Amino acid sequence: MSWSGEELRAFHQVLNGLGKLEYPVEVVPLGDDISTAFGARSTRRPDVVMLPQPGLVPRHLADLEPMPDDLAALGRARLWKELLVHDGTTYGVPFKTAHKSAIWYRPSVFKQVGVQPPRLWSEWLTLNQTLQEAGTTPLALAAGDGWVLTDFLENVLLGTAPSTYIGLANATNPRPSEHPQFAAALRSLGTMWAAPGALAGGVNESLVQQFPDALIEVFGHRRAAMVLASDFAEPVVRSFAADPNDIGLFTFPPMTSRAAAPVVVGGDVMVLQKPTSVEARDLVRRLSAPNAADPWIADGGFLVDGRTTGYSPELTMLAEQLTRPGGQLQFDLSDRLGRIGDINGLWRVLTDFLIEVGGRGVDAVPQAVDDVITAMRKVEED
Repeated sequence: MSWSGEELRAFHQVLNGLGKLEYPVEVVPLGDDISTAFGARSTRRPDVVMLPQPGLVPRHLADLEPMPDDLAALGRARLWKELLVHDGTTYGVPFKTAHKSAIWYRPSVFKQVGVQPPRLWSEWLTLNQTLQEAGTTPLALAAGDGWVLTDFLENVLLGTAPSTYIGLANATNPRPSEHPQFAAALRSLGTMWAAPGALAGGVNESLVQQFPDALIEVFGHRRAAMVLASDFAEPVVRSFAADPNDIGLFTFPPMTSRAAAPVVVGGDVMVLQKPTSVEARDLVRRLSAPNAADPWIADGGFLVDGRTTGYSPELTMLAEQLTRPGGQLQFDLSDRLGRIGDINGLWRVLTDFLIEVGGRGVDAVPQAVDDVITAMRKVEED
């Protein structure tokens, strides 16, 4: 698993709530490169891997045991099926769902300036400008965690060109650089990032800012008004908020009045490594029980696929959006892209894009988009 310290603490509470186990359970953090858990690359091969990138499952089928028959149906639910079921066999079951289109903000700032959460992308750009004119920095950006940058781009691409998004997600040899819609999404995103004064601390501070740091920038130091952050940000937000009553949340707005709002979903799935054991299967079975995650849900920052009760008001809103019929609901694209979407691919390319456009004005965007397309071609061809 690659969870933070707060998440690890919450997971230990979940384990404690499973009752007395007849076997020991050791939790081994594996960092961002979770693929080191598999096969010959693994120096400490875990029996059960809590995988934050379900898109890795198809690449590691030779290392994985099928799920027991009584759990297989859990991996066949809507978004998970394409990632976890291969040739009719289920190789993973979901544990934790992540809503990756959530923006946390301070309502007091919006009220002071006389604005509301944006209903459209264009309104968001105007909102940022209004905040700046009132002396408030709009955004904190955790660019030190590349997945935050990919989350931003995925929301823009899904909101503007859902067919392109879906096509790339399902392609056996995805080449984003060949799609004009991919370049168009970059231009839209670049417009937001390029606005002078839009990012707290500018590009340099954003680049070294990890996910929790950006949350603290908004709610602790109060040097920015909002931050793109998933549902699992909730415990950090509540721990560091200078005012516990000054916490708000809205979701990524539609890109146009005729488009649906994008909803990007991620999550952690449980997989069993070969050879598996009776104990490993038992642990997965216990963690898959409907109420197993209740201790973590009570602490906040945890969503279960299909469940809409037991959360804070903010997370209830997110959970209901995930279960609402219709809309643009799609799994995390960078995960679906395989190696070209990971830390040495799209993460790195978007980091360079931020450096090139951040705070430099819209005139910097066209050349930066061209540079991204060139860089993506190299990644695709390697």
